[in-house]
Amino acid sequence: MSKLKVQKVAVAGDRTLPVFVEFEKLVDRIRERAYELFAGRGYEEGHQLADWVAAEKEYCWPTAELLEDQDGYELRVALVGFKRRRITVTASPRELIVRATRKSKRKKRTATIRWSEFHDHDVHRLVELPHAIKVKKVTASFGNGLLKIRAPKAPATANRQ
Repeated sequence: MSKLKVQKVAVAGDRTLPVFVEFEKLVDRIRERAYELFAGRGYEEGHQLADWVAAEKEYCWPTAELLEDQDGYELRVALVGFKRRRITVTASPRELIVRATRKSKRKKRTATIRWSEFHDHDVHRLVELPHAIKVKKVTASFGNGLLKIRAPKAPATANRQ
């Protein structure tokens, strides 16, 4: 595993980094797609969450898991096929954001693709944390297609903010 640089945002309300603007635009696209799925079902109630998750998957939410122990959190994100230098990790007091980009290389294919679950575009993942973290102590490493972010918990007084 090799270390990754983490962009650290000390103040929770600071949204000046470009990753926050990009993420808001992505969420807007997901919201619009989820509404299209809802409308396509004839506005049938009871499937809103499924529509939202389906829309997220269309925009390539990478597979992830969040682990918690008494000291902090570990976020694991599957980023198979991405290069270390094209991964950005941002940490703020209550969230972790992962952005990974890759250049799509179109190769001439001799076979017809009948179906595929591979995605050719950038991925984003925002994870809101239940407790505040020590932003300055967040670390990230990447190896074998797996990104691991370690975020120590802040003292309990920071969690009440």
